[in-house]
Amino acid sequence: MNEQDKALQGRRRWLLGSLGAVAAGAAVVSASSNAAQSSTPATGFMPARHTLDSWMGEMPGVHRAFLDSSTSNGGITALNYAHNILLVHVDDYGGSELDYALVVCYRHQSTPLGFNDAMWAKYSAAFSAFMGLTDSRTEQAFMVNPLDIPGRSDLASRGHTLSEMAGRGARYAVCNRATHSVSGFLARSTGGNADAIYEELAANLIEHARMVPAGVMAATRAQEYGYSFLYAG
Repeated sequence: MNEQDKALQGRRRWLLGSLGAVAAGAAVVSASSNAAQSSTPATGFMPARHTLDSWMGEMPGVHRAFLDSSTSNGGITALNYAHNILLVHVDDYGGSELDYALVVCYRHQSTPLGFNDAMWAKYSAAFSAFMGLTDSRTEQAFMVNPLDIPGRSDLASRGHTLSEMAGRGARYAVCNRATHSVSGFLARSTGGNADAIYEELAANLIEHARMVPAGVMAATRAQEYGYSFLYAG
């Protein structure tokens, strides 16, 4: 075999080896792709709908946000977060506050913030004890809902109020389960009847609020309706 034949044979071996490597690589890529596809969750999931949650789908807006709170300070902070969301959407995105379906949820320890001034005037001391919350200016219990006092920039709400945020489109969800717990606490604190107090609280929610079966359930169902979830504390 002359030198030219040897060179040609060498090129053939190199070409065959290269083609084999390409084929092997393609097989690996194909296997990886199949593995990735097999580990990808099935798409097209559609959660069941329930009448109790239907209001979430009826709120107008092209963006949806659910602000959850379960602590005293978190319930107050939630209003500032709601303000920031609307402010940034207008200032930085050039949108309108009306673009948002925005829900603030009061559950667990923040639940009393979902009751109106009449309830706060009547149960101020007990609400204060339940939430571990007093007015830093007076060192006394709040006699009205602390989230509806104008000009209280010293609070974590940064002066934003329930009425103001409702006027900007925010709506409120109050936990029914926690309201029963609050009613029991108030009954023990005042010597009253828990069932009667529950009915009283349920009839005196803040404006633009609705009772939901459970705040934790509302938080999960809202995400099934496309709401972004933000925990305020």
